[in-house]
Amino acid sequence: MPGEARREGDGAQSVGSTAGWAHNGQTFPKGAERSLGWAPLEPLLVGSDILRAAFTCDALAMAGRREVRAVGPAPGAAELHEAALDYLARYSATEAGLRRVLERRIDRWARRAEPEFGAETVGVLTVTARAAAREVVARLVAVGAVNDLAYAESKARSLARAGRSRRAAAARLAAKGVDPAVAQSVLPADADTELAAALVLARKRRIGPFRRDGAPDEAGRRRELGVLARAGFAQDVARQALGMEPDAAEALVTAFRR
Repeated sequence: MPGEARREGDGAQSVGSTAGWAHNGQTFPKGAERSLGWAPLEPLLVGSDILRAAFTCDALAMAGRREVRAVGPAPGAAELHEAALDYLARYSATEAGLRRVLERRIDRWARRAEPEFGAETVGVLTVTARAAAREVVARLVAVGAVNDLAYAESKARSLARAGRSRRAAAARLAAKGVDPAVAQSVLPADADTELAAALVLARKRRIGPFRRDGAPDEAGRRRELGVLARAGFAQDVARQALGMEPDAAEALVTAFRR
């Protein structure tokens, strides 16, 4: 019959109507279940159903809350030193790069701490933490754990083998915090290395001697030259790379990447 519902388990019966709902002879106003925070559960909640609904709502609310972690003190020298060693165990870094890593750690703490401690206090503590970060990095440089020259030499070789031009490699090293003079001292200056790097890129892009189709038209040749030019290769190097025979180009790339 419309408006009636029977529940199994506790044997209770509730009857709904347009005026409200009833249970065991007692009438409740329509919408009472909403005022108690049980909506959008079933409108007819009686006996043990009400208790179960209340517990369910509490459990869902608790599950939706994000656990709030204590802010804690500002990062000190000991914590920053451990963070630096942990980073160096996984990645190579320059002096400037490692300093940025530690400063980002301090900035994350500052964002969490500001609502609790206030902007002025956090600002003072941040200045102190940044000074500690600089001292930590300086000590690691002094003991040789951070070496910009060794980093630049290794990175320059890997960039060339990946098909980066000398100009692009210099920009990449500068972005990592390598001094321009140091970068220029480690970047290969010979024409053979630059040609081999251009061929590595041509092989990746399937252009020049590595193209799968036949010889391109004039527009296609300009497009291929543009690919190498945008990568930082000089026009004469780009033309030489694109005009090589496939077998010679493949042999040069193989020898270069060994």
